[in-house]
Amino acid sequence: MLKIHNSLTKQKETFKPIDPNNIRIYVCGMTVYDFCHIGHARVLLVFDIVYRLLQSVYGKDKVTYIRNITDIDDKIIKRANENHENYSALTERFISEMNKDAASLGILKPNEEPKATAHMTQIIQMVETLISKEFAYPADNGDVYYRVAKFDGYGKLSGRNLADERTGARVEIDEAKEDPMDFVLWKSAKANEPYWDSPWGRGRPGWHIECSAMSTHCLGNHFDIHGGGMDLKFPHHENEIAQSEAATGEKFSNIWMHNGHIMIDEEKMSKSLDNFFTVREVLKIYQPEVIRYFILSSHYRSPLNYSQENLENAKSALERLYTTLRGLQLIDVEISDYSERFHQSMCDDFNTVEALSVLFELSREANKQRQQNNLETTQKLASALKKLASVLGLLQADPEQFLKGGLASDNALSDEKIDALITARLAARENKNWAEGDRIRDVLKANGIILEDAANTTRWRRE
Repeated sequence: MLKIHNSLTKQKETFKPIDPNNIRIYVCGMTVYDFCHIGHARVLLVFDIVYRLLQSVYGKDKVTYIRNITDIDDKIIKRANENHENYSALTERFISEMNKDAASLGILKPNEEPKATAHMTQIIQMVETLISKEFAYPADNGDVYYRVAKFDGYGKLSGRNLADERTGARVEIDEAKEDPMDFVLWKSAKANEPYWDSPWGRGRPGWHIECSAMSTHCLGNHFDIHGGGMDLKFPHHENEIAQSEAATGEKFSNIWMHNGHIMIDEEKMSKSLDNFFTVREVLKIYQPEVIRYFILSSHYRSPLNYSQENLENAKSALERLYTTLRGLQLIDVEISDYSERFHQSMCDDFNTVEALSVLFELSREANKQRQQNNLETTQKLASALKKLASVLGLLQADPEQFLKGGLASDNALSDEKIDALITARLAARENKNWAEGDRIRDVLKANGIILEDAANTTRWRRE
């Protein structure tokens, strides 16, 4: 029984799909004008885990996952103008880079990645519907605005009171608006900006209407789960609800999910604060699964502090798990007790922290059985470990390759050189030349190579 914390009701609810044969989920994806940073990686990974678990519970062919791409907005236009390039060239370039980062992190492809610019027909139609229902109005300046006061449920997601917002908000004076809280659905064309023809003249959509149009077009008026980062709850998701439910007359999404921020020095990581680390910067230092583990080591709704210490802890934890798998021939097996507790954790609002603790219990028991030379039991436990970890997208690499991967610096010892030094050390030890054996070990350690001596063999891994 899957339970999910619903941001709309502020409590955990038993997930009851609208159609068990077609679970539908929409996630607000990237605005593509720069490289993805680790905060973006958390959004991608959190909902990758949601997608994986839903597939595990309901079947791979029974989940439809839509993650949109915002390829037209103010930031994109500003960056394209700064670069003296066409906005579409900019966005296509960063869509490609985003997909490279996602693939590096083992993020599953969604069923569809709709782009805003490919859905202008649906966007314009939704704006027309809102105008016809008097939830929107064309203004004298050529823009079209949403009439917030007409929607009775405004604020139900964020818990914000419209009267308080209107009183306390620092809203620029815009005489074209009927109400300072009204927001733009369609922006009239300005000089040196891309535009599309519409009943209200040339222009382009506001950000919020893009997601309402794309989600309902791809998934229908009413679907199961809508997700995104915590920063989108207000105003973006609040405005999506107002637009969509006013236009369709139906409930928009049953469950709303929001992941917590990644923090640096108690501030949210963001491009606007210029305190971000791109995914590819971090991948130069850490293997992709280390980043996955780091993000999964905290509950998705909690803030997560980015630091080298936390990444090193994630690396060490993964190394312990991979060491358990090392040298074993794995089979397709489940061990009911561990499997049940793992899935109970995951079905309790995607509690990856508890799920990881189950993996370590499996690892410890497998290592214990290996020490007692119970190889068949060790093999079964290690196989179950790998199978459960796959739900999290972990332990997917070859153990030897992962453990020998380490930090791939330009001046690192090659695998061949390391193997040669280990052979020389073994020969020295056989000749009882302990000083030479210790010297070689110290040379390897100085180069970040950790040795693990076992009966008649020595394995190694990079720090």
